[in-house]
Amino acid sequence: MTDEVKETFAGETFAGAGGTRTSTSLPVPAALAAKVRTLAPSMTRSMQRVAEAVAGDPAGCAALTVTGLAELTGTSEATVVRTARLLGYPGYRDLRLALAGLAAQQQSGRAPAITTDIAVDDPIADVVAKLAYDEQQTLADTAAGLDTVQLGAAVAALAAARRTDVYGIGASGLVAQDLTQKLLRIGLIAHAPSDPHLAVTNAVQLRAGDVALAITHSGSTGDVIEPLRVAFERGATTVAITGRPDSPVTQYADHVLTTSTSRESELRPAAMSSRTSQLLVVDCLFVGVAQRTYEAAAPALAASYEALAHRHGALRAGAGDRRA
Repeated sequence: MTDEVKETFAGETFAGAGGTRTSTSLPVPAALAAKVRTLAPSMTRSMQRVAEAVAGDPAGCAALTVTGLAELTGTSEATVVRTARLLGYPGYRDLRLALAGLAAQQQSGRAPAITTDIAVDDPIADVVAKLAYDEQQTLADTAAGLDTVQLGAAVAALAAARRTDVYGIGASGLVAQDLTQKLLRIGLIAHAPSDPHLAVTNAVQLRAGDVALAITHSGSTGDVIEPLRVAFERGATTVAITGRPDSPVTQYADHVLTTSTSRESELRPAAMSSRTSQLLVVDCLFVGVAQRTYEAAAPALAASYEALAHRHGALRAGAGDRRA
């Protein structure tokens, strides 16, 4: 493959329901490992080998030509370039630069990562340490890979929305409830129907100027995709928070916010780690909306605190009575 052919991938765009999206900035080196963890499950096996190689040995791979990396991973030059493109780099040269930067960071004395595998007989202190590290890594990966352009567009839509519907099932449903409660606290109209049929009937009422937001780690949950599709067809602005940026839910999303999760294990199902990253994105959305609507949001928050103050006071008084 010639250099010209290698770099033709730099002009590729990503097609979606909201039109075509082109990457406008390169991921920072620290985001590379996070990208690999997030995207690997949706890659072909040959692309996974390339991604795992560059994440596992950035220094070694940075020294390889595209042909050398293809030979190392038993793939083709086209696969190497497409993997680089999927990870957010216009061409292999840009990926090599990122690998060199990542290698330099790793050689700067950073402590090696601890294993987060939890065994049945692990002492509880080890469980705490492993879970804490895993949560931190998940949050760091999500922050590193979050598209702030897409995030800003979603914030703008939420801040201006007449009404917002949020869809989620299971653990993602808890996150949907969290976002809805936050928006209600600052005076915005928001709903998070837990019944899939109600979600669809609510979505039918949406129109331009409204927002529908779907939360699904897999991106393939039918009970979440269906109401988002209806909202999309009704003209509402649609947002998807998902761990799979090429999943079915993104077909009906104007804006896609990608989350990262740790590797699933027997004692730590995906729902636990996915919820951590989803809550970070929800908090980013909420703070962004609160900033944009501050003049109305601040008094609304103050009013909600005041409305609940007597309840907290009553609880404290009851506790004092028991101590007496």
